[in-house]
Amino acid sequence: MLTINVAVLLVIIVVLRLRRRTEARSRFDEKMTVVIVLALGIMLAPTDVGQGIAHFLGQLVSGVSEAGQ
Repeated sequence: MLTINVAVLLVIIVVLRLRRRTEARSRFDEKMTVVIVLALGIMLAPTDVGQGIAHFLGQLVSGVSEAGQ
């Protein structure tokens, strides 16, 4: 039996939607892409991968703010 992780499926959908030409998108299409990306973020947040990404981004922001001082 083949199982598909929903987060992986959403990543594939986001990549395919973002590859389309910008001029060809309607407002509804752009809103739908935002909703899909938000759903992906909500699904990744509680996972180890999501926590790792949040930690990495926190270190990056901290490094940039220290460099600016």
